[in-house]
Amino acid sequence: MGGSVCREEEKEEKRRSEGREESLTSADRIRRVVVKQFGYNVLSLARRGLKEAPDELWELLELEKLNLSLNSLKVLPPQLALLSNLVVLNLWGNQLSCLPAEIGQLRRLRVLFAYRNRLTEVPEELGACTQLEVLSLANNQLTSLPASLSNLTRLRKLNLSHNQIAHLPGCVYNMKALVFLHLACNHLENLAENIQSLVELKILIVEGNSLHSLPKALCCLTRLELLNLDFNDIKDVPQEMHRLSHLKRLACHPLDKGLHIVHNPLLKPVKEVLEGGLTALYNYLRAT
Repeated sequence: MGGSVCREEEKEEKRRSEGREESLTSADRIRRVVVKQFGYNVLSLARRGLKEAPDELWELLELEKLNLSLNSLKVLPPQLALLSNLVVLNLWGNQLSCLPAEIGQLRRLRVLFAYRNRLTEVPEELGACTQLEVLSLANNQLTSLPASLSNLTRLRKLNLSHNQIAHLPGCVYNMKALVFLHLACNHLENLAENIQSLVELKILIVEGNSLHSLPKALCCLTRLELLNLDFNDIKDVPQEMHRLSHLKRLACHPLDKGLHIVHNPLLKPVKEVLEGGLTALYNYLRAT
């Protein structure tokens, strides 16, 4: 008898629950997936097989961190601008060929991941996101960046690796807060003397390019702890390179701090001196 009553109550509760579910708007249903993490309103729609972002998403004005990575998105609509509280936007691993101009209205944005897409250009409006601290545009099809990105004076980490950049965009030299700059696997043949303006740099990665030489100005970046020059066309190094005293050793593993300079056609005597390690190279450069 008691068991029968319980089953009836369970059925009634299920009917009430279904009724409540039907009364919810689509936005409310998505809102149920929003979680609070470290004080931020976070929504992850990663790996959902999305070909387009759901319209209801743009009603969640409270969102501060949004993850749309690893979907099949080809475009983002102008309504992205409605999410004006966004601090982190993760778009990596989609099929985006462009970013909407309205992204420039996300004035609180601090982190933007847009790597592994099909971007051929970056909207100049992104330069209005002056709170940006981390920007990854790696593994796209970029050849340049708009001059407006000179306004990103708070940017600390910039990843432009695996693109089609032949000349480092001038705006990068104005990003004077950079501590990390990743330029690997592009088509760079030189670095401008302006590189000396990036005085905060600690990590500079330019492996897998076509650099023929290094500017003397590079030796002004005395805070460098990791300089990766592997797989280029470098034949000699500037005499002033011994100033880079925070490069403690010749490094082998990609993540090791120090100087990476293998797979370059270095000429004698630098090639021979390097066999004695980085200290031997610096002693040689000081003496010449």
